[in-house]
Amino acid sequence: QVQLVESGGGLVQAGDSLRLSCAASGRTLSNYAMGWFRQAPGKEREFVARISRSGLTKYYTESVRGRFTISRDNAKNTLYLQMNSLKPEDTAGYYCAASGKLSYGSDPLGYDYWGQGTQVTVSS
Repeated sequence: QVQLVESGGGLVQAGDSLRLSCAASGRTLSNYAMGWFRQAPGKEREFVARISRSGLTKYYTESVRGRFTISRDNAKNTLYLQMNSLKPEDTAGYYCAASGKLSYGSDPLGYDYWGQGTQVTVSS
């Protein structure tokens, strides 16, 4: 069992930056591939970024590529999402997720554990 707790969300203006953190406990984070997802009101949860267990492989959804950076510090059992040049359409609840599967991909079903989420609101 892995417990995940996100932090770092807030209300910012368009063009600003935020860094989200996801602290893991219960199991060693390096055993899991990790992902960030987001969900806006009335919309389905969507994939944002994912990172392999080693941190060497990263993948982003097209709308955030070049603006967001996913990273992890396995020694600190923490996952990060650096978000730059934020846009109003980035407004959503952001969730980190852990996958113990060999094939995890961008589908939420590929992830086994989820945090409670942190809200990011970007004003225009």
